[in-house]
Amino acid sequence: MERISYQELPEGLFQHLREIEVYLKQSSLDMGLLELVKLRISQINGCAYCLDMHYKELRHLGETELRLSILAAWEESHFFDAREMAVLAYAEALTRIDHRPLSDTYFKNLEVYFNKGEMAVLSLAITQINTWNRLMKAFRFEAGNYKVGN
Repeated sequence: MERISYQELPEGLFQHLREIEVYLKQSSLDMGLLELVKLRISQINGCAYCLDMHYKELRHLGETELRLSILAAWEESHFFDAREMAVLAYAEALTRIDHRPLSDTYFKNLEVYFNKGEMAVLSLAITQINTWNRLMKAFRFEAGNYKVGN
C-alpha cells in the first residue's frame, strides 16, 4: 500500500526531477545504456516500482530477455561489452559510495568511451536514479502499473 500517493504529493515536487530526465534524454548518451544503468541501480536499491519501469523501457527499446535476466550478475557473463561494463562498474561504485574516495580507475575506464562532459551527464543519471529509487521506496509507489510512453 502506498504511503503517499501521487495525488497527495505537493505540487511541483517532481517537476525538477522530470526536467533532469528531459535533460538526460536530450544528451548524447545512448538511452539503452542509461536504461540499463537505471535497471541495475534499481536492482541494487531494491526498488520494485523502478524495476518494473526500467525493465519495460528496456524491452520496448529491444533489449533481450537474456541480458535482462543476467544483469544482476553482469560481471560473470560475456553478454555485456567493455563500454557497458565500465559504466555498470562506475554506476555500482557511485551507488554504493561510502566514506572512501571514489577510485580514479572508474574514470580511466570510462574515458576510453566518453568525454568529460558525457561522464558528468552519466554521473547525473546515476545520482538521479538513486534519488528516484529512494523516493519510490519512501512513498511506496505500487509496482506493476507502469506503461511505456506515459
